[in-house]
Parts: sequence; C-alpha cells; structure tokens
Amino acid sequence: MTVKSGDISIRVQEIRDSSRTFLSIDPGRPEPSYIFFKRTLDLVLSFLAAGIILPWLLPLLALLIKLDSRGPVFFLQKRMGKGGRVFTCYKLRTMFVNRHADEHPVVENDKRITRIGLFLRRSHLDEIPQLLNVLSGSMSLVGPRPYMLTDDNNFSALVPGYRLRNLVKPGITGLAQVKGYHGHPVPGPATIIRRSQWDGFYVRNASFLLDLQILHQTTRLFLTQKMPVCK
Repeated sequence: MTVKSGDISIRVQEIRDSSRTFLSIDPGRPEPSYIFFKRTLDLVLSFLAAGIILPWLLPLLALLIKLDSRGPVFFLQKRMGKGGRVFTCYKLRTMFVNRHADEHPVVENDKRITRIGLFLRRSHLDEIPQLLNVLSGSMSLVGPRPYMLTDDNNFSALVPGYRLRNLVKPGITGLAQVKGYHGHPVPGPATIIRRSQWDGFYVRNASFLLDLQILHQTTRLFLTQKMPVCK
C-alpha cells in the first residue's frame, strides 16, 4: 500500500493535536511519600547493582573498549534533567571519538559505532554507569529517558507540552521504552510524539506501583533480549 506524504503530514498533525491537550494540563505535584519511597528504591537497588556488577564487569568492558578503539572508556554527555537543569550523563563509549557525538544523533548502520560499541548498545551495557547518576540524584531508575541537548530542543519544538517530562527526574528506563518507543534511530515525528505521550502518561500517573511494574517489565524484556535500544 502506498502512503502519500500528505497523508503522513495529516496523521502527524492529528497526533500533535491530541498531545496539545493531554500534555498542556498541569498534573500537580507528586505525593511526598511517593518521592521518599522512590528515592529509597533508587538508592537500594543502585547500591546493590553497583556493588555486585561494577567491580567485575566494568573493568572487563573497559578493557574491551580500549582494545577495540582509541579513546576514553567513558562518554560524558550533557542532558536535560528535572526542572530543566542540565546534568552530565555517564555512559560507556560506543563510538569512535568524533566531534559530532553531541550534535548528530545515531542513524541506522552508523559508521561511528565501534564493534564493541554495537554490542554494548544492543545489550544496554553501555548504560551501566548511569547507576552513578542515580546514586548522585540526577537520575532515577524509572522516568522519561533523557536525550542529548540538540535532540531535546528539536523534540520540544515538535511536541506541544514536551517539557512536562521535566517535572520528574529522567530515568535509566521508562514507560515509553517498555512500550517499544525507543530513542535512536528515530523513525519519524509520529514516533517521537507517541513516545512523548507515554512519558506524559507516566508523569501524570507516577506511583510506586507503576515504577515497580516498569522495572519488572524492563527486567523481563532485558532477559529475553527484547528490550529496544534506548539512547
């Protein structure tokens, strides 16, 4: 079936219109008890994961990264956090060192990605250092995924009410990700808008039970190797 470009534009506009109402209404402040239990969960699980996984896995991955290509083990990138505050997001380096890493998003068959980098992205092991972001308080285990600043600015211009996501901390995983709406490569504006709608749904309905459900779903998808690559 052939889809005309005009039809695609109409569909995108319809989705934008539905987002304008949904994402523009103030959802109110979360309950203090929820914030307390969410932070407690973040600290407990991150300490356990960091203590069990990082001591042996991080040196191994660091060695593989160094053997595969020149450059640092870690990739530090500025991203948008809660309240619109910019923070440094920690990742394992998955690309050859290049000057466009903070400006040009990943595309299909991106030549900048190293061999070990492709494995790290597909397995999500490149995101392990973000446990340090969680421990420091700049991120949570669950929340809207943070994007590099150029993407964040582009998405905010496309999606009405996009900044609703800044009412909560960004997360290592989120509702949009377990629903199949991941980061890069981005198929098109409709996907960006749908992903933002799921992020908005999370912000409006954030609860301790929902966080547990998302973590459970993320673990299940990760163990079955069905978790989409989220960048």
